[in-house]
Amino acid sequence: MPELSETDAWTGDHLVEQGIIELDELDTASTLARKWQMPLPDVLLARRFVDGRTLYRSLADRFGLSHIDLIDEPPDPGLLQEDEVDAYMRELTVPWRTRPGLGGKRMIVATARPGPAAMLHIRRRWGQSVDVVITSKRALRHAVQAAFSQRWSHRAVYELDERDPQMSARTVFTAGQLVWLWALASLFALGAIIAPIATLIALNALMSLFYLGNFAFKGFAIWAGGTDLTAQRREIDAAIGLLSDEDLPIYTVLVPMFREPDVLPILAGALRNLDYPAAKLDIKIVLEEGDEETIAAAQALRLEEIFEIVLVPPSHPQTKPKACNYAFRLARGEFCVIYDAEDKPEPDQLKRVVATFARTGKDVACVQCRLNYYNRNENWLTRLFTLDYALWFDLMLPGLEKLRIPIPLGGTSNHFRTSVLRELIAWDPFNVTEDADLGIRMTQKGYTTKLVESTTFEEANVSAGNWIRQRSRWIKGYMQTLLVHLRRPGDFARQVGPLGVLGFAMFIGGTMLSGLLNPVFWAVFAVWAATQAAGFDIFFPPVLLYISLFNLLLGNGMLIFLMMLAPFRRNWLELTPWALTVPAYWILLSIAAWKGLYQLLTKPFYWEKTTHGLSCHTAREVAEALGPDGRIAGSIR
Repeated sequence: MPELSETDAWTGDHLVEQGIIELDELDTASTLARKWQMPLPDVLLARRFVDGRTLYRSLADRFGLSHIDLIDEPPDPGLLQEDEVDAYMRELTVPWRTRPGLGGKRMIVATARPGPAAMLHIRRRWGQSVDVVITSKRALRHAVQAAFSQRWSHRAVYELDERDPQMSARTVFTAGQLVWLWALASLFALGAIIAPIATLIALNALMSLFYLGNFAFKGFAIWAGGTDLTAQRREIDAAIGLLSDEDLPIYTVLVPMFREPDVLPILAGALRNLDYPAAKLDIKIVLEEGDEETIAAAQALRLEEIFEIVLVPPSHPQTKPKACNYAFRLARGEFCVIYDAEDKPEPDQLKRVVATFARTGKDVACVQCRLNYYNRNENWLTRLFTLDYALWFDLMLPGLEKLRIPIPLGGTSNHFRTSVLRELIAWDPFNVTEDADLGIRMTQKGYTTKLVESTTFEEANVSAGNWIRQRSRWIKGYMQTLLVHLRRPGDFARQVGPLGVLGFAMFIGGTMLSGLLNPVFWAVFAVWAATQAAGFDIFFPPVLLYISLFNLLLGNGMLIFLMMLAPFRRNWLELTPWALTVPAYWILLSIAAWKGLYQLLTKPFYWEKTTHGLSCHTAREVAEALGPDGRIAGSIR
């Protein structure tokens, strides 16, 4: 194990001499600092052996320097440069003030990482004629955010639209798309007048062929993705065994939240249990400035310094991707992941992702983990929601990955290369399924997504109304994504290939279109079954009738069968019989689809809020996370 640096050794001895930490705490922190190859102060803060204000005042005393609180005495804004924010965050060093000196002004630099490495960086960047003061990491990050807040707020909303407007959902329908929609509507109206029966037969045939293709493609994708997950997991386990803590990179975790104070302890506890060097975690709890209740709840948890509360200034649209875009400016990690407030990632997830990235090429920009629910058996809806997710993440996504079809990412547990995320201008704040859109955009730019055998568990919706609000937003976002990426269909086809176009049409367009069309076909079948009316026969020539019956009986039957198979990989066999009730779930899906279409036309950027913490399991999860003093229970790893 490497030796502790001379600077860290002096710092540790000084803290013990001052009575700030105990000798056994120094021994523990020193061991971890050597193991992780991180500065001793970072380890002390991560393990909460000392608070930031006390530590940095002591460091200032140890180095014979002044301590400055950049919150009370912010840097001269004229000295800070936005294009150097990455360096400020990485080196934890910023220019603070100037004062008169021999031959002109003398720079004063504030650092939260005093020592030889910081001095070398300071002299390379600002020259020899500088003075140094000590500040805390928290104050330094706050000062940088305050200096650029207004510009970051604008860029969080408009940067993608300004730099790559063809990829932004800010314009809902382009002029060309409106012309095409008008032309198709006019063609249908003309056909209905001139040859109504032939027109309806043609329309019926198109919809029936769409259903047939959708069933066939989903079955093909599941067949293509049938792999030995045990072998994959064994390979990743072996790769994790070769990772050493000192080689692990800084990892940024973004947790966007809005009016969710009750479930915050669940995620905070899960993140503290991650099997990853705590001092290498850069966790940002991203809150809206006006969300006073959640802000108070986050502050009351008194979390370690690895947790940072980032307050997003008010602006429209008020969406999760906008908040992530803002907080992402402060990211220090080589990799970045998004977690939702109620998420519980498996403890080794970050290591699995690092090992996966290490085994893949630079074209892999994202690693998608699987999602499922910890309250799956709570009621009928949670069971069906769990089956839905198991079918998607455990059966279908592996097929899309193997076929190299653009993967519409889920809304959480997406792990990105930070450099690629910056290159792609991060998320579209006007798209309400921002990660699905980003997954398609990454593919168009030549990047791919890799799945990893690790699960993040969430709270499944227990209320039908809450579920419809969430699903209608997802489907509205799929509609936005479809409209954005078909603005230039020729370019899109060249970028993703024929199979990619087909997969995009079936999994993005198909999800939306089937939800809208299902009630039409159900109504026709119900009327026919109730009346045995022969008037429908003219619209169903023999070939079309056979296709329609195949879709109704065998196609839907296949989907029900696949839903029954979905829980087998997790051995949740008690859920299998519930798959027979999935037609009722499809009715809810259609309600959500029509609501999503209505909102696309009336308020396309409105973020339909999903309320978390409604599960009867929530109180138990929170109680497990919190200790008797209101702090997150246990010691961070």
